Amino acid sequence: MAKKAAARTPRIDRATPVPAADLERYCRGLNDWPRSWMGWEKDLPPGEKLVACFRPFLEYLVTCADLSPKTIQKHVDNLWALGGEIIRALNNNPPLRRKQIQQILFDVIDDDGGPLIYGVSSEQQQRSFDTTCRKFLRFLARPPR
Repeated sequence: MAKKAAARTPRIDRATPVPAADLERYCRGLNDWPRSWMGWEKDLPPGEKLVACFRPFLEYLVTCADLSPKTIQKHVDNLWALGGEIIRALNNNPPLRRKQIQQILFDVIDDDGGPLIYGVSSEQQQRSFDTTCRKFLRFLARPPR
């Protein structure tokens, strides 16, 4: 009697680097995001840590999420807005600077979405932002494979 080969489940390896051109297509100037958010020089280190937290999620969106380019771009834009809101929160509440960036992310994002966007012009933009925040939270919460 012949044995059946067991079907293998594909794995997502978070450590697999994404070609820079693929990520740059959606995230132009990703390394410059901290400067775009900064109000003061002291905003650069937390901004760089935010980009380091965002990068694996962005790579996942570009390579594994099977999303349209327009949807990926909306998530990228919303993550940029999230970074700006976190830097704004650090400036409005200086004791937050003592917390780790990962903890701040878990504090501002929950199952309902993210923080209210400063100067948001529509409810639709806030809903889109909240969707990205929820997707990012699920990505952060899942165990690495």
